[in-house]
Parts: sequence; C-alpha cells; structure tokens
Amino acid sequence: MGAAIGRHWPRFGLDRAGQIFLALVVGAAVLVPILNLMVAETSALYMPTYLVSLLGKYLCYGLLAVSVDLIWGYCGILSLGHGAFFALGGYAMGMHLMRQIGDRGVYGHAILPDFMVFLNWQELPWYWMGFDNFAFAMIMVVLVPGALAFLFGWFAFRSRVTGVYLSIITQAMTFALMLAFFRNDTGFGGNNGLTDFKDILGFNLQADTTRVALFVASALALALGFLLCRVIVASKLGRVLVAIRDAESRVRFLGYRVERYKLFVFCVSAMLAGVAGALYVPQVGIINPSEFAPPVSIEIVIWVAIGGRGSLYGAALGGILVNFAKSYFTGALPEAWLYILGAMFIATTLFLPKGLVGTVPIWGGARGRRQAATDHG
Repeated sequence: MGAAIGRHWPRFGLDRAGQIFLALVVGAAVLVPILNLMVAETSALYMPTYLVSLLGKYLCYGLLAVSVDLIWGYCGILSLGHGAFFALGGYAMGMHLMRQIGDRGVYGHAILPDFMVFLNWQELPWYWMGFDNFAFAMIMVVLVPGALAFLFGWFAFRSRVTGVYLSIITQAMTFALMLAFFRNDTGFGGNNGLTDFKDILGFNLQADTTRVALFVASALALALGFLLCRVIVASKLGRVLVAIRDAESRVRFLGYRVERYKLFVFCVSAMLAGVAGALYVPQVGIINPSEFAPPVSIEIVIWVAIGGRGSLYGAALGGILVNFAKSYFTGALPEAWLYILGAMFIATTLFLPKGLVGTVPIWGGARGRRQAATDHG
C-alpha cells in the first residue's frame, strides 16, 4: 500500500522534503483534534482550544506564504500587495458571518449589520446581497481576489511592467484599498471592520468542536493548496514559468505569450490568498482595513525569504515559524519585535540566501564533502 502511494508522488513533483511536509500537515489535522477533544484537560497532552485557533491561524499564514512563493519563487513576480487578496477573501467571509447574525446583534435588526444601523443606513447595499448564502460567499472568496488580480495583471503584464516598478504598483494597489475600506460610506465597517460573529453553518464559533473543524479545514486547505502549486510548477507550465523568471526576454523571443502565463499564475496565487483570508477570519473573529496595510504584504515576502523562496514548503514553514516567533516575542519583548523581525531578515539575506530549507542542504553537502576529503586524505 505504502509503495503504491509512493509511486504516485512524482505526479505531484514531490521530493522527500515535500512528502514530509505534507505528512506533517495531514498528521496535524488528525492529531490536534484528538488532543483537544479526546484528551482530558488535566492531562499533560491536552491541547487547549485557544492554542488550536492559534495554530489554525498559522496554517492560514502558511497558505498565504505558499501563494506568494508560487509567483515570486517560480515566476519572479515580487508582489508587495498580496495582503489585499488575503483581506478581500477575509472580507467576503466576514460579510457572510455578519449576515448570519440576524436579529441577534446589538440593535436587533434582522437584515442590517450593527454598524449600518449605527450609521443610519436604511437598506442593505447591493454588493451585500447574496452573502447570506454560504455557497455564494465561498464563490466570492475566490472570485473577488481572482477578478482583481485579473484586472491588475491584464494591464500590468501587457504593459510589460516588471521588477521594482511592479512591486511598487502592487503596494499602491493595497494602500488604495486600505484607504477605501477605512471609509464608513463604503459599507464595510470602516475603521472597526467586521466582527462580533456568532456562528458558521449553524455552529457556534466559540464551541471547541467548531474551532477544531476550522483548524482541520485550514490544514486541508494548506495541503491542497501546496499540492496544486506543486502540480503547476512540476508541469510544462512550471518550466515555462521558471524560464520567464530567469530570462523573460528570451522566452518572448521563442514565441511564448509571457503575459498570459504571468496572468494565469498571478490569478491562481490571488485566489489561494483569498482562501487563506476566508479561513483566517472566523478563527481570529475580526477583519478590518489594517489587513490591507502595506507592511502586512512586506511581512509576507519576509516569511517566504526566511523559509526558502522557490520551495513552497519552505515558504509555508517560514510563514508558520515567523508568526510563531511573532506571537512569542510580542508577548515577551513587545517593543523589540520589529527589530527582531528586521534582524531575522538581514541574517537570512547575509547567511541564508536560499532560506532555511534551501541553505541547510547546502551546508550538509559541504560538510559531507569536507568529511569525504578528510577520509581520503
């Protein structure tokens, strides 16, 4: 059975490290629910619910990092605005959760969310229609980020905007969206955003079982997103993307429509970021315009660089590990966290140019060669 499964891994382009990463993610989806729901609270093995939600948030960040690595590590598109796609997916989920509150809100209005009642809105805006339906909301989770990525990429890639100029306009895009969502008259909760969610699909969001289910969903989304990206980069399409990254002008000379390849992978990446945002919101209980802030998108790039650009699983590990460190140091050394993050990025640039997962094998190989030389010497 194991051998039969092993023979199928090459179809996904998975190396040994990729298989281990996928096994860890799937294993966590099985083990964490057991430790939370089936182990007594007095046991040392018990995992509290708050920690389950925290780990689920890290997995969402891991999927977001994978989405960035798909375009940056394999196609050379450095996006400093991917936080926008993450936030849009989060807002789509938040709008659905707000519609589910109904008359249980502070003002008891059956249709309008509390913030609209407070601002004297008389009717629900047209762009909120349909979000009471879960299936519609999930379509919007991928469609809205994908549509924005398509419009942005269509004009940017056809105009052959590349390099630092593309990075700047992606950051301008997310900054413009942040300013728009901060406004009360746009109908997205303004500065406070969307919060005070009650349930999802009829299940109480504060219940242990719901928290565990969201964690499992996040783990499965990360595993499936990782596999999707591996299928893309291991295919002929992936080889073209790498060629575009390394020598775009030569690929154009060979007759490839480079802008179409870039547009496709950019849209896929944006939709994955939207899914990550949608899973993130019910676990943290809020979505507000701060998720659009340019520093958020810059942090995502740092995660990928620290974990290992061009490896996918390295990017996911970078997203998980850096945010774990952030959670620890913002509690232990709150005033020094940004300096620590900057130091991590500088150290990675100087000493780990290929990130954690890319540099460790190089060091291992160097030690092996030195040992072999010593043995033969």
